[in-house]
Amino acid sequence: MEQLKRIGRYILRKFTKIQLAIILVLIVCCFVISDSNIFARFGYDLEISDLKSQINYYQEKITTDKSKLNELQSNKENIEKFARENYKMKKENEEVFVIE
Repeated sequence: MEQLKRIGRYILRKFTKIQLAIILVLIVCCFVISDSNIFARFGYDLEISDLKSQINYYQEKITTDKSKLNELQSNKENIEKFARENYKMKKENEEVFVIE
């Protein structure tokens, strides 16, 4: 607490009250009023963290989709199974029952 008082006295000796008012107005303009204010900065940080989590999600999804694609390309039976399950395709002379 004593150090804050010393700093305050030093500032008051060093600058006049008009200079301090001008400095205060400039600080307010820079951190609150301008386009790149402190509140926008916090919003951008939140948006960046959200986008990074989306990047991680989609990278994981890409790896799983690549593994599924490799699995489908490796065997003809897997392609038939995939077509039957997802697109409800069937072979000739075959009946398909969809149960939900």
